[in-house]
This record gives sequence, structure tokens and C-alpha cells, in this order.
Amino acid sequence: MKQLDTIKALKELDEAGCYVFSKTELRNLVFPNESKSSFERSLERLVVSGLLDRAARGVYINPNAKSFDSYVIERIAKALRPGEYNYISLESALSEYGAISQIPVDRLTVVTTGRKGLMRTPYGVIEFTHTEKRPSKIIGQIKRVLNRPLRIASKALAWSELKRVGRNTSMVNQGAVNNG
Repeated sequence: MKQLDTIKALKELDEAGCYVFSKTELRNLVFPNESKSSFERSLERLVVSGLLDRAARGVYINPNAKSFDSYVIERIAKALRPGEYNYISLESALSEYGAISQIPVDRLTVVTTGRKGLMRTPYGVIEFTHTEKRPSKIIGQIKRVLNRPLRIASKALAWSELKRVGRNTSMVNQGAVNNG
């Protein structure tokens, strides 16, 4: 695919609000007719030319996108665990609720039905913690926030998960957890 065609395709995706892509999404949306080796070469050229940034293994970002927002790290997390159930919990959720005084500015804690792991990206660290719970057991305890890529656990769920995985609970303001 010619670079001009790629720029046009990325612009159209940007206008639709898409600027974070898994490698598979890029192949399907931007390079559907290229062979695997041709796609790999094209992808490398786009990274070298600055039209795409490699955010993590298999995840790319259009750094020039107008739709770029403050949820970039959540979008990366979602792209890293496609097809899995992912939501913000543990320290990140409790911090948002004001139950933890320290704000984890460079780290996002995500509970996932996928595999656990720690991913370092140029946009911060994503810590995936695995849960055996089925989504049907969690759905009533998480909420969707308008325009936000990931759902967020309730205070009660984030607190119970923090204890379940054996994390440091001394930094949690118990009064803030118990009030709502």
C-alpha cells in the first residue's frame, strides 16, 4: 500500500475516533490485501517514518490523531487483551474514588479474564491481574463511564479484589471505602 493511501486510511479511522490499534486490527482495516511479509515491512516503514508509534508488543498508535485523548493507556490495555473482559480496579479504582491518598499517575491496574502481566508502554505501566470470576458475577459491580474505554469496579469490588490478591491495604482510607 502506498504511504498516501495509508495516511488517508489512518485519517478516516481517526475521524471515527480510532487511534490505537492491535496489529491484527491494522492488518484488517488498513492493509487487508497485503501478504504477511509485505504487511510487516509496511508496518516497520510506518513506525520509522513516525506515522505510527509502537506502544507495546503488537499495539500501535497514530501519534498524529486528532481523536487522541486522555484514555490512551486504557485503549492500549484493551488492545493488549482483545476478547477478554477487562476493567479498572485495585489501586487505580480506589484512587479515583479517593480511598487511596497516593495517585498512581504512571500505572493503571486492570483486572482481566485474560492472562496476568506487566506491560511497560511510553504512556505508563499497565498491570493486568487475572480473575477467575465470570463476567456475569462481576457485571453488577462495575460501571461504564461515558466515552471511557474500560469499565471501572465499584469501591466495594476494588477493595475486595485488593485484599484477594494480597496487595498492600495499609494505604487505603477505610472510611472512604465504607462510605458509598
